[in-house]
Formats: sequence, structure tokens, C-alpha cells
Amino acid sequence: MPTMYYEGDADPTLISSRKVAVIGFGSQGHAHAMNLKDSGVDVVVGLRPGSRRAERATEFGLRVMDPADAVAWADVIMVLVPDQVQADLYESVIATHLDPGDVLLFAHGFNVHFGYIAPPADVDVAMVAPKGPGHLVRRQYVEGSGVPALVAVHQNASGAAHAIALSYAHAIGGTRAGVIETTFKDETETDLFGEQVILCGGIDSMVRSAFEVLTEAGYPAEMAYFEVLHELKLIVDLLFEGGIAWMRHSVSDTAEYGDITRGPRIVNDETKAEMRAILEEIQSGQFAAEWMDEYRAGAPNLLAARAAVADHAVEQVGRDLRAMMPFLVEKIPADDV
Repeated sequence: MPTMYYEGDADPTLISSRKVAVIGFGSQGHAHAMNLKDSGVDVVVGLRPGSRRAERATEFGLRVMDPADAVAWADVIMVLVPDQVQADLYESVIATHLDPGDVLLFAHGFNVHFGYIAPPADVDVAMVAPKGPGHLVRRQYVEGSGVPALVAVHQNASGAAHAIALSYAHAIGGTRAGVIETTFKDETETDLFGEQVILCGGIDSMVRSAFEVLTEAGYPAEMAYFEVLHELKLIVDLLFEGGIAWMRHSVSDTAEYGDITRGPRIVNDETKAEMRAILEEIQSGQFAAEWMDEYRAGAPNLLAARAAVADHAVEQVGRDLRAMMPFLVEKIPADDV
């Protein structure tokens, strides 16, 4: 079993005695910066002056500096910009302003693990990765709880990298829920695998295919939407609360029997073999290289896929149905690759 850390395992004074720069103010960035500030940590946010996010951070009462100035000022730097821009940002802004003894933190191991970022030997390199979106990290902190997190050390120049990372996790609320010891390799590879085969890729593809099967068979699109997408949250909530056994206990006997007899026909040995192939692509760095090439080319495949899914019938029907549900606020994605 991996080691778990809680409130009593962290020394809050380690991070409160440091100067912390959070680079980026997206989902994770705003949550980390706000939680650090509320924990009494001396924190600034590294953003381009005059940008919309810089204005927003200032409105939240946070100090904002140009990223280069923030890195030069800080001795703990948390990098919270998207994976695909981290390497360029590191080379152009961070690397030249790092001092010996600084602590470089990440919330995902992608760039360090696959070698796109290679920090100097005289800085600590660690990871604090909340296992939840930023809005949840912030909300749970405000409510006195926390989101579980991962902690890992890639480079321990000072001998205190782990303790500082754990102190950081404490300041953003992670130790309230529990912090799990891991490695950059394990975090990166399992995270990518989960996203691709189940959490995003697997569910996305199954929802669209199931919707198409029902509508092509003549069933109303609205019925298909409710059965294969809307009710998915109910099942995921049950899985989250108590695992597979609790979900099966909570649904009807008919649904449970259908689960155990038909589920293995959908996800079968062939599917599992494809999962293994995807894992091998992740482990070898093939996926990372493919994604970085895609981004550097302007992300044509990603942008085309976004446009295609927006035009899919399940999305069109979903927009109409969600508009009839006053408890939902329509979410509109933006192209911000």
C-alpha cells in the first residue's frame, strides 16, 4: 500500500516561511493561489500584465507579477499552465530565473517524466497533484474539507523536497483528505491511461456510439440522450460513493443482471488488448510526442474533433434538453489550446 499523509504529518511552517509563485490562473491555478493565500502563505500569481486572468486574480485580492518577475522573486514555483506550453514557458521564463535551492513544483508529471523539462541539479523538483478539478479544490477548502492529492519527489537537492511538498499540500487542503505517495512516472502514466481509456476517451466514445445505435434503430433522440448520457451521472455517483458492489446493489436486479451478462460483451478481451496497446504508447512516450507535435502544428486534429462533436446529434439534443432543466447552467467550451 502507498504511504498516506494527513494533517499531522505536515509542517505548515515550511511553506509559510517561503515565497511562493503560482504560474497560471486556470482551474488549478486559481484554487492553489486562493487556498495558499487563505493559509497565510506569501503568494503571488505569475501572469502577463493586463491580461484578463491577471485582472481576475487582482479582483480576488491576489498579487500579480509578470511570470519572470514572479519566478525571480519566489523560492517555490508551482507550474500550473497546460502541459503543452510548459516546456516553452520553462525555457523562456523559468529556467533563467531559477536560483540554487529553489523548489520547482508541478501538479502533473508529464513534462518532467517525458524529458521536455530538465531542471538543474541544484533545485528541488516535486509534485503536488490534487485528484480533482480546481473548483472542487477551492470549494472543499472553503468548506473546511479537502480533495485527496498525490505527492512525489523527482529531485531532492536540498534534502527537504518531500517535506516542503507535503507542507504545500497541507496549505491547499490536501492533507485534510489524505495525500498519497507516488512517483512522477506512476502519476503521469496512470493519469494519461485513465483519461484515454475510461474517464474521457472511453466514456465519450461509448456515449456517442450508444446514442447512434438507439437513434438509428428509430428511438427518439431525447430518450436516447437520457438513457446513455443524462443518467450516467447517477451511476458514476454510486460508483464514487461505494464502488462497483454498491452501484450494483443500488440499481434494479434487472440492471444488475444486464451488467454482469452484457457488460463483458462490450468491454471484452479485444477491448482489453487495445487498452494494453494504449498503455504501451503512453509508457514509451509515443503519445506524449504525438500530442506535442499536434500542438506545435496548431492542433488541427483536436480543433476539428471539437467542431465535429459540437455538431453531433447527441450534443444538439443535449443542449435543447439541458435548457429545459432550470437546475443546470449551460457550459460553453472555448478553443484555448
